[in-house]
Amino acid sequence: MARHLAPLAGQADELRLFYLDFTRRADPPDVPGAVPHAWRLLPGALIQQLWKRAGRPAYDRLAGSADLYHFTNFIIPPLARGKAVVSIHDMSFARFPECAEARNRSYLEAQMGATIRRADAIITISHFSAGEIAAFHPGAAGKIHVTYLGIDASFVRPPQTVIDDARRRLGLERPYLLSVGTIEPRKQFPLLVESFDALDRNDLDLVIAGMPGWNCEAIFRAFAGARRARQIRYLRYVPEGDLPALYAGAEVFALASRYEGFGFTPLEAMACGAPVVVSPGGSLAEVVGDAAVIVAEADPGAWRLALARVLDDSALRRRLQAAGLEQARRYRWAETARQTWDVYRRVLNQTAGEERP
Repeated sequence: MARHLAPLAGQADELRLFYLDFTRRADPPDVPGAVPHAWRLLPGALIQQLWKRAGRPAYDRLAGSADLYHFTNFIIPPLARGKAVVSIHDMSFARFPECAEARNRSYLEAQMGATIRRADAIITISHFSAGEIAAFHPGAAGKIHVTYLGIDASFVRPPQTVIDDARRRLGLERPYLLSVGTIEPRKQFPLLVESFDALDRNDLDLVIAGMPGWNCEAIFRAFAGARRARQIRYLRYVPEGDLPALYAGAEVFALASRYEGFGFTPLEAMACGAPVVVSPGGSLAEVVGDAAVIVAEADPGAWRLALARVLDDSALRRRLQAAGLEQARRYRWAETARQTWDVYRRVLNQTAGEERP
């Protein structure tokens, strides 16, 4: 998003991108019009521990003074001066604590209240997430701004020769259902595996692409123990350049997630021309609109029926593909940046920055 923020800066504005680089191995952010600022005196992990345990050093002592700081990952660290905007993407760690890694959950629970009190504005990525934040922290309600995320312009349907080449390199010779996401409990991949088993189709594979995440062992056991385990293809990491072809080659894209603050992958699949079936988990119904089949029940039988319907009904497939392309066009990073910059301006037009504890 920073690439789209930089052109919005006026002559009197300076956009700085602060990052920790103790090992001196990180490449500076390549964002024309922005000023990269690296901190290299202490390891990032040590600074995090000092923030957690001692409440210091103040962030602005490291990053330098600014009128406004935007913290993009849930928590505002100690800050002496300046306005603070924070991005809180969802409340999955609080809504479904059993689906969150314990250490990360404990940290967020301990810091979230102070972050919300300290924030001059809170940016979140869906109206669903806005409601969740306000439900758990009523004091946040007047500070929340909804700014949908964007999908990269590279997600378009490639030429058929590119799709065929990617499928050959990835070993995908047969028609396939596709799901993409980190292998973690929240994504409910075992539900998708059970639904695929129930489809009872010999002519179709289930392709799952995503890096192993937290508490993934039972999920991989579900893959291995499926009745049609030989038809389940786990790709782990797929190069970003191959993702459009992977999406475009799918008969159906499916995401059975229990909870999403936004949901990139259904939109990416839509942009590449795949018909989409999703759960209503979290914001998914909001984000996909009428351009996907939504399966309300976390039930393999209901999922089997929905998948079979999309696979077998050519008119429905065409409608979903056309509607999906239109829906995906609504989510662009340039618009995300414009709305984010508007939040910055609103905050800066409030009372000038004050000392913070």
